[in-house]
Amino acid sequence: MRSLLFSGVAALLLAAVPGTAAVTVKKSDYAKLPDGSTVSQFTVTNAKGMEAKIISWGGVLVSLKTPDRTGKLGDVVLGHDSLADYRADTGTYFGALIGRYANRIGGAKFTLDGKTYKLPVNDNANSLHGGILGFDKRNWAARAVANGVELALTSKDGEEGYPGTLKVVVTYTLTDDNALRIHYTATTDKNTIVNLSNHSYWNLKGEGDVLGHLVTINADKFTPVDGGLIPTGELKPVDGTPFDFRKPTTPGARINQADEQLTRGKGYDHNWVLNRTGKGLELAARVAEPTTGRTMEVFTDQPGVQFYTGNFLNGSVKGKGGKPMNQRTALCLETQHYPDSPNKPSFPSAELKVGEKYDTTTEFRFSAR
Repeated sequence: MRSLLFSGVAALLLAAVPGTAAVTVKKSDYAKLPDGSTVSQFTVTNAKGMEAKIISWGGVLVSLKTPDRTGKLGDVVLGHDSLADYRADTGTYFGALIGRYANRIGGAKFTLDGKTYKLPVNDNANSLHGGILGFDKRNWAARAVANGVELALTSKDGEEGYPGTLKVVVTYTLTDDNALRIHYTATTDKNTIVNLSNHSYWNLKGEGDVLGHLVTINADKFTPVDGGLIPTGELKPVDGTPFDFRKPTTPGARINQADEQLTRGKGYDHNWVLNRTGKGLELAARVAEPTTGRTMEVFTDQPGVQFYTGNFLNGSVKGKGGKPMNQRTALCLETQHYPDSPNKPSFPSAELKVGEKYDTTTEFRFSAR
């Protein structure tokens, strides 16, 4: 792991970092870990006042303030008030970077190159979001870069059961036109599987529930799940189902319908098969909040997106200001390879071979009207 740069310097303006003059990056000490090492926080702000705060622990996006139609800034992501709360929280993954494999792997195992690899079981019989000590529970090496922060992590061969020493670099940058860009790269010294994502919980009102948010997902199909929330392998058309978000629709309009898939997920917790025409960034989803006028568009080069409506939040987890996080208080749009792809040969492959580079980008673009 590369060393943490600028450690111990509180609220330092990194003016020497080249980039767009209108975007500033400040570094401060966020907290100390029990071993004495520092968790750093980076505050990235553009000329329009949009502000992102990222910490080195888990690469967590702890705050994102963006203007409403009146210009008033509001924090649109859920999170915690302290490092202690992030460390103690083992089930929500608020704002964190997820790896090695975002989402679920059925039976907590997969076979690669003729060898079966067993993974930690942390979701019924399955392995979820990289296992017990996934990338969300690591203190990444962090340094300021132009318009943002670069985080680096080395995952050793065999960690959480995965083959290969994986070297990961993730860069968060903020643009002048109110977009948060997340760029992921990784290399390995042994064939492995990789599926990285960010697990931010979005609420464009900044309070209340998200049942009235207008959601559009650019997908004609989704991947139905079994009782353990593992894809069955089918790519099912959304037409005529509660999963049709091809036109703006509120989650609340159909989330309580008598539908087997909604019952299994306790709401929406499924992967949508994105309509793609090329290899670059394409629109995956759009979320609009009528009362504030805020809109978020998700662009990605990934084949899928997990739409999740906070179904497992039950009030026992406290968020910012000590407020309980209840069901439907936020939604997630996790760009990804499909869940359980290593066990589904018909799904796009999540394998990363020696000599190849995992390289993917997702952008969250914000506006208000």
